[in-house]
Amino acid sequence: MTWLVEQGLLDRGDARHVVLPRAVALALRGGRTHREPARPPVVGGGAVERAVELVAAESTAAAERAARLVGHLVRVWGGTPPPVLRSGGLGVRELRRTAGLLEVDEVEAALVVELAGAAGLVADDGEEVPSFVPTVLADEWAASALPARWARLADVWLTTTRTPWLVGGRDERGSVVAALDPELHRSWAPRLRRSVLDVLAATPGGAAPGAEQVVETLRWRTPRAVPPTPAVAAVLSEAAFLGVSGAGALAPAGRALLLEDAEGAASALAACLPEPVEELLLQGDLTGVVPGRPSAALEDLLDRAAVVESRGGALTVRFTPTSVRGALDAGTTAEALLADLAGRARGGVPQALEYLVRDAARRHGRLRAGMASSYVRADDPALLAGLVDDPRLARLGLVQLAPTVLAAQAPTGELLDALREHGLAPVAETPDGQVLHGTPTVHRVRGRAADRARRRALDGGPMPEVDPTARLTSLVRRLRAAEPADDDPGHDSPAAAPPADRAADRVRATEQPSPPRRWCCCARRPPTARRCGWSSSARRVCRSAGCCARCESRAGGCGRWTPSARPS
Repeated sequence: MTWLVEQGLLDRGDARHVVLPRAVALALRGGRTHREPARPPVVGGGAVERAVELVAAESTAAAERAARLVGHLVRVWGGTPPPVLRSGGLGVRELRRTAGLLEVDEVEAALVVELAGAAGLVADDGEEVPSFVPTVLADEWAASALPARWARLADVWLTTTRTPWLVGGRDERGSVVAALDPELHRSWAPRLRRSVLDVLAATPGGAAPGAEQVVETLRWRTPRAVPPTPAVAAVLSEAAFLGVSGAGALAPAGRALLLEDAEGAASALAACLPEPVEELLLQGDLTGVVPGRPSAALEDLLDRAAVVESRGGALTVRFTPTSVRGALDAGTTAEALLADLAGRARGGVPQALEYLVRDAARRHGRLRAGMASSYVRADDPALLAGLVDDPRLARLGLVQLAPTVLAAQAPTGELLDALREHGLAPVAETPDGQVLHGTPTVHRVRGRAADRARRRALDGGPMPEVDPTARLTSLVRRLRAAEPADDDPGHDSPAAAPPADRAADRVRATEQPSPPRRWCCCARRPPTARRCGWSSSARRVCRSAGCCARCESRAGGCGRWTPSARPS
């Protein structure tokens, strides 16, 4: 090392380090600053090649599935809204329940929930017990065509700052990150999505680079801001779920989405979608097959009356007593349901399915349920005759359930009063039929009003029924009794106090605002009032000698006490 320094091949940097001179370094590299020239990575190099038709088919299938799952979420939450956590997110149990209803895993369920929230389809209702409820925008979104619905979701996904892939992880405090959590925003998320899609757009058509290849390209483009590989993999997974990419390659609709052309993206997706199918192949085992993508009307019919068994190239459904009863509960009759099925069935409605529908309709509605606040019963039906049709009792909402039983929408007390005004003599009864003798309601004042009345009574203050002259006489008597004796050595009279102190006391009495709770001095307080600490010859029970413990006054009495106000 010493010889290299002596020969000038190394320079001393400090006592412990040496530095290679620039001329020596260039000579060692043959006059070059780097051993090899830096070249950008080949975009899509080594990526798997996909057929264009396969990319389009996978993209359209994923786009249709994503829109269907979001629509299903809106319908499910419209019926049973999940509660909002105190932190503002969706609970783990509710996310798990939603995943079961959507028949997906929790990762995809979190993505569906975040898409619906970012698109404004669900929101916190802001009630006292808040819940996530679909908005009015959800109805407009559901009424639009499939390409428009997908374009709305894809555009929101590309521009939102939400990061759904963080749901289920742990934050810096160690808490589980919930879906729809207000703290799930990341300002760099839209830039990351666009940069990843730019890499896919730069690859040849059909090339499907992986997350590592995308990261290498981004490292060359932005060496000082290289995104982590898990985040890039999450963006690629979300793009595949939404149909922005198909089979790992960027789809035509995704390329249009990068140009910020939502209508163009919707048109590109519509061009790749197969034609909707209106036919339904019904089979004798109570199943049905839709050979293709069902139309909106056929999909609505199957959602109401059947259960989906499988999806793929063809949609397979099964009709069950429960699913048929659901259609009847929605207002469909057996004849209307059979007519809708016959109009779309290629070979007619099988006899087994017709029997199932008619049997479900025969048993549907045999039991009825309603709501009533009270009831009236009598052993003699003549006593109840005419009560239902009496216009004077119309406000009670009487309904005849049996010749001797009437149900009412009014409370029991109001019902009894109305019947007594009608000239009847009803009585209340317990659930087991025992007569319940009512007692009149006795009202009493509580809270602050009762405390004020009690304080006035204890302080000798005015009561509402006391004569004002008696009040004044009592007040003067108490004030005179509280005046200190002149010969009291333990009391500093006002005359003995310095003029500056007397002036300060007068200023304090006039300028000091009345506190929320006034105190009387010990010399002027009644026996039950709290002590303020004033030292007086009238009552030697003070906590301080010669001054008020609260206002530190030594002359003229307690500064917290004003003769014009009633002490309390």
